[in-house]
Amino acid sequence: MYHFLFWFLKFIIFGIIGFVFETICCIVIDHKFSNRGFLTGPMIPIYAVGSLLLIWTLDPVKEYIWIVLLCASVITAILEYFTSYLLERIFHNRWWDYSNMKYNLNGRICLLGILVFTIGTPLIIYFINPFIDHFLLSFSPKTLLIIGLIVFAIFVLDVIYSVVVAYNLRYRIIIVEDLKKEKLTKIPGVLEKMLRKRIAGMKKYPKRLLESFPYIMKNKEKEFAIMNNEYEHSKEKYLKK
Repeated sequence: MYHFLFWFLKFIIFGIIGFVFETICCIVIDHKFSNRGFLTGPMIPIYAVGSLLLIWTLDPVKEYIWIVLLCASVITAILEYFTSYLLERIFHNRWWDYSNMKYNLNGRICLLGILVFTIGTPLIIYFINPFIDHFLLSFSPKTLLIIGLIVFAIFVLDVIYSVVVAYNLRYRIIIVEDLKKEKLTKIPGVLEKMLRKRIAGMKKYPKRLLESFPYIMKNKEKEFAIMNNEYEHSKEKYLKK
């Protein structure tokens, strides 16, 4: 149990570091704060999984920096590509797209992202991981167990809540796509009426995921505005599309 919670806390810490990194990128690029994580809490699992995978794989060969960099580029590229594909298969929509970036592969990964993660890997292997180990080992086993169990319980609840929210959003996306395939929706006003009817009774969902991953709404802005009861307030904006 102690060994599991030790690595679990490392997982959480690396996820928080990833959250901080993404937040800084959003502030610099988009000039606004945004929670770019799938979870509600301030941690991004893909960074946690990637960091631990890099540590387990590259720590035995960390004396060879060129091997570390080469393997890091391959591991991070595969992980991001697989995560993008998996999320799209599960939730019926792509969560990010690099199609507008140079040297991308199916819009799931791009050269710039791979380079950033590759350069960041030595920081993880040589500096951040040893620091986290030293920090966690400064706690007594009993204290670490208590902290680990509390954090684990919070994490599980967050995962459950976030999956429910994402699946709620998934069903709405499927409804929109099915309606768009019906010929009747070409008649003005029919899509709006049918959409409101089909989502009637469905629980409201937090819009954080749409704000964090705006690509989800690509070509569906009007429909999501109707679902969020924003359409009536800004009809002119959506009628132009």
